[in-house]
Amino acid sequence: MKEIEKKTIGSMPDDYTIQTVAEAMKQLGDASRLRIFWLLCHFEECVSGIAEITGMTSPAVSHHLRLLKSSGLIVSKRSGKEMYYKAADNELVDFLHHAIEKVANITCPQ
Repeated sequence: MKEIEKKTIGSMPDDYTIQTVAEAMKQLGDASRLRIFWLLCHFEECVSGIAEITGMTSPAVSHHLRLLKSSGLIVSKRSGKEMYYKAADNELVDFLHHAIEKVANITCPQ
C-alpha cells in the first residue's frame, strides 16, 4: 500500500461523522428543504413567514422544518405563540451554507 493511501485511510472519518454528514446531505437533497435552509442561514423566521416567502403551505413548511431540525441543521425558539427557526450555529452548517452558495454562484446578502 502506498503512503498516501495509508494516510488517507488513517484520516477517514468515523462512522458517526459519516452518518451525520450523510443525513445532512440527504435532507438538503430536497429542493424545498434546501431553499428553507438557505433562507434560515440568513435570518430567523416563523412557519407562516417561510410559507409566504417560499409560496408553500404552512403544513408543508412545518414538515420540512421538522426534518431539518431532526438532522441538526436548524434550531428553534418560542416567542409568544410563534416558533422561530434559524440555522444551527456549527461548523457543518457553515460549510453547507457556503457550499450551496459556491455551487449556485450566489453572494450572501450583507
